Amino acid sequence: MAGHRQKVLIIGAGVAGGVVAEVLINRVDGNLLPVGFIDDDPGKKNTVIHGLPVLGDRCEIPAVVKETGAEQIIIAIPSAPCETIRQMVEVCHRTKAHLKIMPGFYDLITGKIQTSSIREVQLEDLIGRRPVPLNVKEIAGYLKKRTILITGAGGTIGSEICRQLAGFEPGRLVLLGHGENSIYEVEMELRSSFPLASLVPEIADIRDGERIKRIFDRHRPEVVFHAAAHKHVPLMENNPEEAVKNNILGTKILAETAHRFDVRVFVLISSDKAVNPTSIMGATKRVAEMVVQRMNEQSATKFAAVRFGNVLGSRGSAVPLFKKQIASGGPVTVTHPDMQRYFMTVAEAAQLVIQAGALARGGEIFILDMGEPVLILDLVKNLIKLSGYEPELDIPIRFTGIRPGEKLTESLYCEQEQIVPTSHKRIYKVPLVNRCFKNLEELLEIFNRESFLYAGETIKQHLNQVVGLQRT
Repeated sequence: MAGHRQKVLIIGAGVAGGVVAEVLINRVDGNLLPVGFIDDDPGKKNTVIHGLPVLGDRCEIPAVVKETGAEQIIIAIPSAPCETIRQMVEVCHRTKAHLKIMPGFYDLITGKIQTSSIREVQLEDLIGRRPVPLNVKEIAGYLKKRTILITGAGGTIGSEICRQLAGFEPGRLVLLGHGENSIYEVEMELRSSFPLASLVPEIADIRDGERIKRIFDRHRPEVVFHAAAHKHVPLMENNPEEAVKNNILGTKILAETAHRFDVRVFVLISSDKAVNPTSIMGATKRVAEMVVQRMNEQSATKFAAVRFGNVLGSRGSAVPLFKKQIASGGPVTVTHPDMQRYFMTVAEAAQLVIQAGALARGGEIFILDMGEPVLILDLVKNLIKLSGYEPELDIPIRFTGIRPGEKLTESLYCEQEQIVPTSHKRIYKVPLVNRCFKNLEELLEIFNRESFLYAGETIKQHLNQVVGLQRT
């Protein structure tokens, strides 16, 4: 005898919703029974599609759930913008039905969709944007059959860049990182997913000039993506020496070595915290941008930087911490109720970085369109709801105060920078301008002195003279 089948309400009576309905109806051993659709098109209301009635629009979801006894709701609108998904999730959370979402159009088109593919709603669904349209021909032109070196290849951004690059048939990927475990993990993953790819792991510290020179001499990379960096704001406030050595001097060594070995394109991964910096981390990333711009004026290599905001779920970021706090019953700690940040998914960030490399002519700072900033408090409330709890009622939220070096809001460019569009609608750039790098040269000379003591306040004073470090 067949067991109990949970009643399911499907949001979206279009092509995707129809596929979901058919999959659920035709699965003999399934435990899900579709009872109808929700669709905002007034022309579809009270019609029958795929043998199921269209019972109302999104505003009627609570009433329809109560009337039908639906125990699950599946959102089946892959093309919907995140704002629409957020609104639907908010309405669905007023019911006790379990909420899920169907996968993207790729799975729909290839016919891979199964009931097991329909997953929980994730934060990325509420914040992410539509897939990035990439100029595949343009990208393949500078990557195919090339030797590409990625620093920080074991990190969140670096490893995703490696995954994306592997699909463009490079000649060789050199995976450079300081941590052996993370490099081992990304190498094993890539060998499994791309068995024909030529991969070379290299364990090295980017601050070791002789070691970096030997690696470049051995592999002769034609394209470099520089993702290695210290990025944790509070930690760098307490360890400014490491921020300077890694983010500034390490970038200088890599850039000079790239020039020496005739690299074609060098792309630095920067941060929105480099704009009007208030933190040691932000100031060192701004100096790193200046280092590659300075090198561009002396080299045939095309040096460029790419600047973007927070990446969802990246190692050491707030979202994984919030999830751990929710899992342990709270409280979830937020620094300030008005704190805002820009977010994008790691896949989107990596794709746009690679596309920016194809656009580089030398000296630009590329700025990725991050959409609208997200209120951290709203993000936390959504995470709590997606975990099946009610904010404050089940999981408390506590405000801890802004930490040293933090801003309430971030910006991707400053008032003095001229922002112009590129051929890609999601990428803008700050063009290369005639710039005097005298102060930068003096700063690098000071930081390179063996006699420099790296006292915290002294570092801040020197950074302030070059980038105007604004303390909060």
